[in-house]
Amino acid sequence: MRILVTGAGGTLGGAVVPALVKAGHEVRALGPPPGGGGDARWLPGEAVKDAVRGCDAVVLLGRDPADRAAVAASCGAGVPHVLRVSGPTTGRARERLADAERLVRTSGLRWTVLRHGHLHQALDRALRKLAASPVLPVDPSVPWQPVDAREVAAYLAGLLMGEPRQTALAYGGPQVLSTPELVGIWLEAHGLRRLRPRVRYPGRATAQQRAGRLLVRNAPLGTLSWREWLMPAPVPSDDFAEEHTASPTSPATQPERDPDQRVYGGDEGYQRQTRA
Repeated sequence: MRILVTGAGGTLGGAVVPALVKAGHEVRALGPPPGGGGDARWLPGEAVKDAVRGCDAVVLLGRDPADRAAVAASCGAGVPHVLRVSGPTTGRARERLADAERLVRTSGLRWTVLRHGHLHQALDRALRKLAASPVLPVDPSVPWQPVDAREVAAYLAGLLMGEPRQTALAYGGPQVLSTPELVGIWLEAHGLRRLRPRVRYPGRATAQQRAGRLLVRNAPLGTLSWREWLMPAPVPSDDFAEEHTASPTSPATQPERDPDQRVYGGDEGYQRQTRA
């Protein structure tokens, strides 16, 4: 398939583009390319009309006005499937995102909307900035359901292989964490200590998140938890020879008769004696 991805230079785009390329698709990407650019064809945003021609699907990761232009170009080109991806938002930002979803639904195109939870990668970046302060206030009443961007990308790639759903789908992380749990795991992973006074975050957007508006229920969930993403378990080697080869100083590798070749202590300071 030939797929156009808008907003490809963002956090999720950094996972979606490689996932689609790996799946064998021809990917055109709008946005600032990362280092190297990968195997996708990267184009500036103003090239959307040309980029959409001949595409089998368009994935919208960006925001207005770029996505508005992409939808209009998709209508003109008769793109078979437009997939709008919406991140976790509340308050006025959610209203703007609802307008973007409505634009796709009323376009006359066949469409799918995918809403995902907070990305591990984005939360990690935000906490790195906040941790510059010695104090990290936490609100125990605010829940989080973080998910790995790579798992969202894999689920998205699967949706493109099927028919447009003509509905909104959701995809979230495997666990719901309170803010103290989320921050505590992050600090543990980075070996940091910060004062964490318990407070109540203000604002309408936070009130909506507190009420569970961003939680994903009765929908597909990722498998990589926040803790597992931050502190991945060591991967055991499957190289038998590497694991079972004796070290140079092991008695099993010492020559039996030639003291000039015998290694007694490796590089621990011992100087090998030589024959007169």
